[in-house]
Amino acid sequence: MNMPYLIPTAEYQSEIEIKRSRFISIAAFADTVASAKAFIRHAQDVLPGANHYVYAYRIGYDKTVTEGMSDAGEPSGTAGPPTLAVVRGTDIGDVVLVTARYFGGTKLGTGGLVRAYTESAQVCFEGLPTALKVEKTEIKLLIPYRFYDLIQRDLPNYEAEVIDTEFAEDVTLSVRLPLAHAESFSAYLVEITAGAVILQD
Repeated sequence: MNMPYLIPTAEYQSEIEIKRSRFISIAAFADTVASAKAFIRHAQDVLPGANHYVYAYRIGYDKTVTEGMSDAGEPSGTAGPPTLAVVRGTDIGDVVLVTARYFGGTKLGTGGLVRAYTESAQVCFEGLPTALKVEKTEIKLLIPYRFYDLIQRDLPNYEAEVIDTEFAEDVTLSVRLPLAHAESFSAYLVEITAGAVILQD
C-alpha cells in the first residue's frame, strides 16, 4: 500500500516575468493520465495565444507513479525536464502543471530557460492548496433494525460516510471510510451487535 501523500485541492495559477517574457503556471489535481491531458487542453483554453505550453504531471506517489512531460517546442531539455524536476521535488502526487510562455522579444538561452521554467513551477507550487490523500474502502453491512440508529450515530467516529441505504427485512448499509479505520470499525460492529451484523462483499 502506498504511503499517504498530498494532492491539490483546487486549481492554482501564478505568473512571473523574465526579460519581458511572461511565464504563467497553472496546476491542478489529476489522478489519471487522461485527466492530466484534459487539464493540459483546458490550460491552453484559459491561457490562449502563448508561444509554448510546457507541462509535467505525476499520477500517484511513492512506488506507483506515472509521469509525463513536454518541452512543447522549447529547446530539448530546457522546459519539460526542469518542470518535472520541480514536481518530483514536492511531496505532492496526482498533480499536473502547465506553464504557458508568452515570448517577450529577448531570447533567454538554454540556461535561462531552465531557470525560468524552474522558477515558474516553484512559485506555482508555493501557492497550490493541498490536502492529505487518504486511501478509502467501502463496506456493505446487513444490520438488524434495532441497531440501525446506534450505528448511524457512531459513523462519524470512524469518518465513515453513507453511500447507499436499503430498507428490507434488515437494513443494508453501504459506507465508505478510511482504510486505516476499517479494522476497528468492523470490530466495533461485531461488539455492539454481538455478531448480529453481517459484513458483505
